[in-house]
Amino acid sequence: MATIEECRGALDRLAENLAGADGDLRTAAALNRSLSCHLTDLDTTFVGRLAGGRIEDVTAVPGPPPGRADIGLAMTGDDLVALVGGELNFARAWGSGRVKLQAGLRDVLRLRSLL
Repeated sequence: MATIEECRGALDRLAENLAGADGDLRTAAALNRSLSCHLTDLDTTFVGRLAGGRIEDVTAVPGPPPGRADIGLAMTGDDLVALVGGELNFARAWGSGRVKLQAGLRDVLRLRSLL
């Protein structure tokens, strides 16, 4: 089972990847939205902001998300690490229910290239 530190590292890698993106990926990541990622097995939620193509102000809070984020994800820590590492396909994980996504339709359409 992935640790909180490993999950934080995965989120840091994702943030670095987004910051260095260009083209359509950069455009998709240029949203200004609140984010949450609830790690169901660790009962911890990382909250932050997607702003200007970067993930910023990420903090960990115990339990489920403290409020509704514009873009909310829920998954296990192992799945987060595998997604960021390229070992798990987001569309398949989402389709099978391993990853849950809550977002407005417009956000989902803009983010599809990130996922």
